[in-house]
Amino acid sequence: MARLTKNPGEFLIETHLHTLEGSACGRATGAEQARARKAEGYDAIIVTDHFFRGNSRPSRDLPWAGYVDAFCQGYENARAEGARIGLRVFFGWEENYGGAEFLIYGLDKTFLLTHPEMISWTPEEQYRAVSAAGGLVIQAHPFRERPYLKGIHLYPHDCDGVEGVNRAQPWEQNRRALNYARSFCLPVTAGSDIHTADSLLGGMAFARQLNSIRDFIDAVRNREPARLLTGPESGKNGLQVPLLDVQ
Repeated sequence: MARLTKNPGEFLIETHLHTLEGSACGRATGAEQARARKAEGYDAIIVTDHFFRGNSRPSRDLPWAGYVDAFCQGYENARAEGARIGLRVFFGWEENYGGAEFLIYGLDKTFLLTHPEMISWTPEEQYRAVSAAGGLVIQAHPFRERPYLKGIHLYPHDCDGVEGVNRAQPWEQNRRALNYARSFCLPVTAGSDIHTADSLLGGMAFARQLNSIRDFIDAVRNREPARLLTGPESGKNGLQVPLLDVQ
């Protein structure tokens, strides 16, 4: 198991992670993800499984409450294991709009249970509802290219920020995302988009401890000093935010 390079005083958080229970593409259970990320040196993870309109694992034929219960199982298993081994585990999800995907942070299972109409929201409606409830909307890997995707769709006015570094994407796509975020003066995040117990070593390093998902949201909104974990393919030893050197 690879380990992260951690500077003195840094708090390392994985912001984009999938489990077998919640995501059809997941290959590791919530408990396995917690153990693997702890072994790599993370202090916290955010479970962001694919929700109803994306590559979600629970059957969409379930009653809404049953679907939400099944969807949250990966997070709940990761949280239980995290409590046992000393890893903070926070909740989020990833929703899909024709290939454009958004990471939602700061809301909970109760929000999902009380908003079954969300499966028909537009990105604008999602942003309004999540913002009104105090959550954070980040457009994930905005320049991702796949054979099954029909194009790139950007929503600078329907999100709070941009996932500037996604370790599962080629660096050129991340470079475009970082420049895009800078051109609209949007905050940036970084994550691995990890689906297995293997190592990608993405995420963010903050100069303080984050004890809750609210701490993470405040840090992103306030553009607190952070290091984006980029990996060797970028030719950089991480990027500091705010970003000044991406072209």
